[in-house]
Amino acid sequence: MSLPAFWGYKRENGRVGCRNHVVILPLDDLSNAACEAVASHIQGTMALPHPYGRLQFGEDLQLHFDTLIGTGQNPNVAACVVIGIEPVWTKRIVDGIAETGKPVAGFSIEGNGDLKTVEMASRKAKEFVQWASEQRRTECTFADLWWSTKCGESDTTSGLASNPAVGNVIDKLVKQETTVYFGETSEITGAEEICTSRAATPEIGKQFYEAWSAYNEFIKSTGADLMGSQPTKGNIAGGLTTIEEKALGNLQKIGKTTRYVGVLKPAQPARGKGLWFMDSSSAAAEMITLVGAAGSIVHIFTTGQGNIIGNPIVPTIKTSANPKTVATMSEHIDVDISGVLRKEMTLDQAGDALIAMMIRTLNGRMTAAEALGHKEFVLTKLYRSA
Repeated sequence: MSLPAFWGYKRENGRVGCRNHVVILPLDDLSNAACEAVASHIQGTMALPHPYGRLQFGEDLQLHFDTLIGTGQNPNVAACVVIGIEPVWTKRIVDGIAETGKPVAGFSIEGNGDLKTVEMASRKAKEFVQWASEQRRTECTFADLWWSTKCGESDTTSGLASNPAVGNVIDKLVKQETTVYFGETSEITGAEEICTSRAATPEIGKQFYEAWSAYNEFIKSTGADLMGSQPTKGNIAGGLTTIEEKALGNLQKIGKTTRYVGVLKPAQPARGKGLWFMDSSSAAAEMITLVGAAGSIVHIFTTGQGNIIGNPIVPTIKTSANPKTVATMSEHIDVDISGVLRKEMTLDQAGDALIAMMIRTLNGRMTAAEALGHKEFVLTKLYRSA
């Protein structure tokens, strides 16, 4: 298929973004207030408060750094101000973001206090905002595009129409050399063998199965067992009776012909073009935060019963095939594909409608979540704090 170019921001490292945010990024929970104060002083900036960052250790601490650095590195971020309670860890985030070549500065509260830190950070944020305001979009191709997909509040319409429609998009756009993430490890439970078979090689399939098994064993170690169960009341209300049914519908998102080319840890960037599996939480805000940290610049989110998720830096296009949801929650839905179930629209047409909305979003159209102010930024935490 022939696709038009889109207009994006080409960053210093060659990556392409569709938004031009100046982010005020807290290293830890103690720095949230200072970041929010800077954002309130300087128009055109955005703070990303979160509750973590102290007394984490091991793999959990590394994931924390990977997520924050990846968020600052995302091509939708033009420039970044980092504020932390102490200087060493703050510098670690700044140095990681600086690898992209984009403007970044860090400030630590220890030895300065909030007021001095907020003043210094505000002056730098003002400089960054004025610099970012002069950046201009340039013509880009779909080979420049990194994107992602997830489903939430799923029901029978998800597996029958909206997820297969996203699969149609993946089959089309992977042929255009895009890079795309899928994940939700625990919600592939019941379809793990099918997912294993959809890998590009047996070795990659084995890597997926090992990641899924480790996640499933972790869940079982708590005394829970997802097999044969259905964990959400919304899914049950939507007609899904088991996690296996949900998983089979979920997996429709990866298309009919596309095979995933690698398995990634949470927040780990893809190493090439094509479809990638990320070992990730099934919680909507966590998963989109992780793929955003891995470089996704736009996200397609399918919902049956009506999930209202958004993300501060990754525009989230929501679509549904449930006629009730698109009628009662219309302000949250960007693409209505309920016509598939009424036989007024084919899956191929639904896929084209999603691609058309993706192009409009890449070119600057605000998603419903952006217009409504949904900025769910949620870090994944693996362990209890020390």
